Amino acid sequence: MRVPYTFVRSRAVALALVAVGTCACRAAEGELPEFGRGADQNILLITIDTLRGDALGAYGGSAATPHIDQLVTTGVKFTFAHAHSVVTLPSHTSILTGRYPFDHGVRDNAGFRASPALDTIAELATRAGRPTGAFVGAFPLDRQFGLSQGFDVYDDAGGRGAAENDFALTERPAPVVVNAAMGWITQQSSPWLAWVHLYDPHAPYAPPVPFNVTYAASPYAGEVAAVDAALGPLLDSLQRGPRRTTIIVTADHGEGLGEHGEGTHGTFAYESTLRVPLIISQVGGSVPLRGGLTSDTPVQHVDIVPTIADLISLPADPLWPGRSLLLRDGRDAEVRASYFEAMSPMLTRGWAPLRGVIADRKKYVDLPIEELYDLATDPGESRNVAATDASRDLLRARLRGFAAALPGAALQEDVESRRRLESLGYVGRSTPGRDRVTEDDDPKRLISLDQRMLAGIDFYQQGRFAEAIHLYQQVVAERPEMSVASLRLAFIQWQSGAVGAAIETLQTATARFPDSDVDVRLATYLTDSGAVGDAIRIFEGVIAAAPDQRDALNGLGIAYARSGRTDEALRMFSTILSAHPRDVQALENRGTVHLRQRAWSLAEAAFRAALAIDPRASRAHAGLGVIALEQGRRSAAIQHWQDAVEMDAHNFDALFNLATELVNVNRFAEARPHLERFVKTAPRAFYGPDIERLRAVLEGR
Repeated sequence: MRVPYTFVRSRAVALALVAVGTCACRAAEGELPEFGRGADQNILLITIDTLRGDALGAYGGSAATPHIDQLVTTGVKFTFAHAHSVVTLPSHTSILTGRYPFDHGVRDNAGFRASPALDTIAELATRAGRPTGAFVGAFPLDRQFGLSQGFDVYDDAGGRGAAENDFALTERPAPVVVNAAMGWITQQSSPWLAWVHLYDPHAPYAPPVPFNVTYAASPYAGEVAAVDAALGPLLDSLQRGPRRTTIIVTADHGEGLGEHGEGTHGTFAYESTLRVPLIISQVGGSVPLRGGLTSDTPVQHVDIVPTIADLISLPADPLWPGRSLLLRDGRDAEVRASYFEAMSPMLTRGWAPLRGVIADRKKYVDLPIEELYDLATDPGESRNVAATDASRDLLRARLRGFAAALPGAALQEDVESRRRLESLGYVGRSTPGRDRVTEDDDPKRLISLDQRMLAGIDFYQQGRFAEAIHLYQQVVAERPEMSVASLRLAFIQWQSGAVGAAIETLQTATARFPDSDVDVRLATYLTDSGAVGDAIRIFEGVIAAAPDQRDALNGLGIAYARSGRTDEALRMFSTILSAHPRDVQALENRGTVHLRQRAWSLAEAAFRAALAIDPRASRAHAGLGVIALEQGRRSAAIQHWQDAVEMDAHNFDALFNLATELVNVNRFAEARPHLERFVKTAPRAFYGPDIERLRAVLEGR
């Protein structure tokens, strides 16, 4: 029976390129609806992650979205709405604070946290005595990143967010998030403010039944349609409600879907990822509203907070750069400039930073190779007129007027969180800074590297390890400062059983460009390969420089345990949990140490605490299986291991235990597929004797 120590390793996302319908928006007709103001109404903000501006049915998209489209009949859809960032956390920080990224300071998903000094719309509502609730679909908006401030309830994904050794996120599906929101809403007796965040359209695209069949040729559109269906019960209940509810629907950013060479988002800021849908509608109550209108007025994410404040009479901040969308005169919107940025390539790869401005349908992108597009005549941004358009100097000046400084010292979250974010395709580390960027650092010149990184993930998932390794070796040779390439190369070498090569890759990377992420991964591999003393020295060095780096603390605890220093191991996990009581990995590791001590009650308490935070904690289920078997509860043990394997296909210890115990109770027909999977997929470098043992069982039958 196997009792493993857990350790979260880096992951990334598998991506697919699909197409959706183009926008077919009609021109503005008449004035905007006369939205009802007053503190006696509810506010529902819905943000749908990775939703392109042209994805919804109401915008001409190929996805069937009848529930969201229905909102337009009592409201207005804006056709020229823009985000200010093309990744989740910075964009949502702008949505919830009404500030640009350079002002609120959150410039990327990883490495940043919203400051407590910021005022969110939830804090304004709470001060006014309004109940507030947030219901979040994925880890990039976990409460540790600061957006929970002001919410009475912050129902987030929790846990690790991804299965170990997997290149795909374990999502919190839209129906789960919507059900949680409805449960809270039905308990409120006074006007409330709620935020519902749905993550499903984010890559990898895997729509649920029946949308996986209906949209087999366009799984991204299938995810969008599935989100609309999940929202249906909530929107229908509010439509029938006795109190008026203002509903605002938008996206944090769009999705590239292959346009301009970008498969997903985060690298560029073309309209495919920067333009978002924005719908404002009022439902419920007794006064019907005239709606069904379309506005081509330019609007921005920073307009959402002033709009909510205007709706429910909250105090306005004169420093907000946005304006209420309820104002009847939109003439100034045409001349207002909208700032945008994409800082992830600079922060995570050492590429050139991207900043830009949109004003009067002209879009300027400040890069070493400048870009300027006339969106009125070239909405697909196919003709760069920076060299010939007379408005370039004016747009440059408009951009300078924002005084948008580049990111400085990031408010870092811990290494373990950055590892979780890498499972979403985000790499949370800053590469060595460059004093000067050139055209060779322009993302347009480097997008092929991203394409190869994604292709390497596809090869890995198909079991084509040699091809994946070759691709990442190419990327490392071309841009050695991109440590994410070295991390992925080492990961796949490790998974393929090339233990020495993986360690050598990381040693070379950390010698070239010292990096704590690489150090922690190197120490992890040294621990697993038996060089525990060397691993402890590296972990202790990382922690000396950054005492709150949870991955290093967890890794050091594991290394201490494997070297027989049990008390020190438990002290490491307690250190983590005293500051971060929701750390599932530390709870699993504490349980595993107690398991090896045969302290069954302490182990079970730790595992059950982990499952209370993250019901998909595979290692916790595996540990409970060990306890159940030791206590003679064989059926319960088998069920726990089945759960563990279902939640993490790479939990080979649980798979081994499940297969062998089914054989032991003469349930060989049930055991066979698990035996075969273990023999076929378990890494030989770590499970060689076990593979041969189970192969013999198969051949003996």
